[in-house]
Amino acid sequence: MATPPLTPRMLTPTTMSPIGSPKSKKSLAAVRPEITLEQPSSKNKSAGSKSTKLFRRVRSVFRSLPIMSPMCKFPVGGTRLHENHVHGGTRVTGTLFGYRKTRVNLAVQENPRSLPILLLELAIPTGKLLQDLGVGLVRIALECEKKPSEKTKIIDEPIWALYCNGKKSGYGVKRQPTEEDLVVMQMLHAVSMGAGVLPVSSGGGGETEQSGRGGGQQQEGDLTYMRAHFERVIGSRDSETYYMMNPDGNSGPELSIFFVRV
Repeated sequence: MATPPLTPRMLTPTTMSPIGSPKSKKSLAAVRPEITLEQPSSKNKSAGSKSTKLFRRVRSVFRSLPIMSPMCKFPVGGTRLHENHVHGGTRVTGTLFGYRKTRVNLAVQENPRSLPILLLELAIPTGKLLQDLGVGLVRIALECEKKPSEKTKIIDEPIWALYCNGKKSGYGVKRQPTEEDLVVMQMLHAVSMGAGVLPVSSGGGGETEQSGRGGGQQQEGDLTYMRAHFERVIGSRDSETYYMMNPDGNSGPELSIFFVRV
């Protein structure tokens, strides 16, 4: 009898219990769906016309100017980060994924059906980061050294110093997607946003633990993920920021990722 295709198991962020361990990678690796992810559009077309480039430069200049407080006071609906930053960036898809005790991975795609344009391995355990996101605001800063006559795009830098909520947390390393990374992206190609675990095939073994509400059990080897839309804002050649967008307004986790050369 044919085995039914695996689909992501969805959980709400408040009840999600991030779990996983490397010993079940073999189970996930046993499932090899056909990779149908498309090349990013930036790989298939030029950077754009001169007028488009000029517009982007002018917009970057305005973003770099200090924000002046108006004479009249406007009503403020909240203090959420995504309500305060400058909008107008490019919307991309960001996915945090990994096994609970291993380093978390961040994949950035133009859309859920495209190959990653950026894949980082961050020196933060997946379970710890998702736990912090469930509590409140998380700010990740990735810093690298600014060199004279720097021509490398900031997201093409190979390594960054990593700070999480102002605390030094090791390093962030850019790497090429592995076959397992592409399998994860393929399994999530129909998911635009959400959080949960990717089920492994039966017989994966490993310990089990209780999942938040309902008393259900999840395999220790399940791979946790959280996917959302991010607003990509390019401040300058040496700064770029990704703001996670919450569709439900003031509720939900807050995550901002800053890339900067100093």
